[in-house]
Amino acid sequence: MWREYIETAERLRSRLAARLQAESSLSIGDYQVLLALSEARPRALRSSELAATIGWERSRLSHHLGRMERRDLVRRDECATDNRGAEISLTDTGERAFRAATVPHLRAVREVFVDAFTAPQLDHLAAATGALRSHLAESDS
Repeated sequence: MWREYIETAERLRSRLAARLQAESSLSIGDYQVLLALSEARPRALRSSELAATIGWERSRLSHHLGRMERRDLVRRDECATDNRGAEISLTDTGERAFRAATVPHLRAVREVFVDAFTAPQLDHLAAATGALRSHLAESDS
């Protein structure tokens, strides 16, 4: 079962990543960062908060943010309350890219993932995913 899960999850991720890249020129990583920043108020997070939100190591996030900055999707500023940290902000370009990508990406998620299941299967999957997330959260604390 574990191997089936790993192989299926990778295939799903690859298919969604290819669609997202083709339809919006964003990577899955770009989309994760933009989603987290778009949900933050006021469209900004400290880099440590952003890393925790998307589940990335800070070094990985730092390298990825550099690439996103060069494309004007995000901006890194010195944190006003703590000059040791950086505050990551969603730029207008980043917001437009995120908005343009969202409908096609959600359509792809529906076609590639959601449509593979019946309504009861989706309910079971949601319950199983919730149980796994709770288990992981308990082991993190």
